[in-house]
Amino acid sequence: MPIKIILSVLFLIHPCTAFALQNTHQDIIKQLHAPAGFTLSIFADNLPNARSLALGDNGVVFVGTGSEGTVYAVQDSNNDGVADKRYVIASHLYMPNGVAYKDGSLYVAEINRIIRFDHITQQLTNPPKPTVVYDQFPSERHHGWKYLRFGPDHKLYTSVGAPCNICEPEKAIFSSLVRLNADGSGFEILAKGIRSSVGFDWQPETDALFFTDNGRDYLGDDLPPDELNQWTASGEHFGFPYCHGGYIPDPELGADKKCRQFTAPAWKFKAHIAPLGLRFYRGEQFPSEFKYQLFVAEHGSWNRSEPQGYRVASIKFKQGKPVSEQVFIDGWLTKDGNVLGRPVDILEIQDGSLLISDDALGVIYKIDYKGNHG
Repeated sequence: MPIKIILSVLFLIHPCTAFALQNTHQDIIKQLHAPAGFTLSIFADNLPNARSLALGDNGVVFVGTGSEGTVYAVQDSNNDGVADKRYVIASHLYMPNGVAYKDGSLYVAEINRIIRFDHITQQLTNPPKPTVVYDQFPSERHHGWKYLRFGPDHKLYTSVGAPCNICEPEKAIFSSLVRLNADGSGFEILAKGIRSSVGFDWQPETDALFFTDNGRDYLGDDLPPDELNQWTASGEHFGFPYCHGGYIPDPELGADKKCRQFTAPAWKFKAHIAPLGLRFYRGEQFPSEFKYQLFVAEHGSWNRSEPQGYRVASIKFKQGKPVSEQVFIDGWLTKDGNVLGRPVDILEIQDGSLLISDDALGVIYKIDYKGNHG
């Protein structure tokens, strides 16, 4: 029986089977590989379908989920590297994948709306009822889950995925990158042609916005590439559904289009690896070679004859542009094809370590550097 199924059974039997879960988690940790000098540990568990992460005050980490419908908060109150407090902020929400924190308030992106929990870190044991910030998003579930971040301009950014594998959506809001003010006003569409983006971050020093996009299915094992894109100006179009990867016309919808009329990816990943959350590293704990480099959670393929992805990659930048990709953490996909877990999002916390969520296991990993910086 695959380990991920064992974990699911444990959650169903009783959520407090901590000893058995921790033993199983340690077995997973032993299967994962990180560069020399780095250590992996379990930061938090018992977080079914843990996906997007956001850092609040006092080290509180907020955790969005997908189909689970719950938003959690966890906290390492004694600074031993393991979260010892866990709170349920809200439940029975509509795929609350996106979480963002600013000025004491937690913002949560459901499929059809953004809601806000004010003064949340002061009320973790008894969360307030949320305020609706914006409720004009489509309610379609297909690619409807949203990532949510505050940009350098203090505005909320999210995206609206395509309601299909491949189609020309009837509503202009689909397949777009959007932003709005924190109070829900000033809504605007920034870019189009984005099939399914569930991760973005701003490059340090330049504030350039980079985001992942998952390519269409059913063009074979190796096409089209998944994408890392850079947004530079309002009105840009990144190709979907007419052109994929910057050079592949869609066989169904791209016959009368030229790929050069769309913005090409800044970097092309392998097909079907499903790049999701990403973070530029800004901390001081890791060796200098990782400073301002990009980490990407590659969730893993579901429709490829030989699965690939299931890892965290490091994208090296030079002069503001991505130039190479290396494996940073792998082992979630075993040599015999078993899937032990699926990384989703990446968050840098106060001590410069990284947290990585895993929606298959319902855990958050912590990666620290313990090696010699010299």
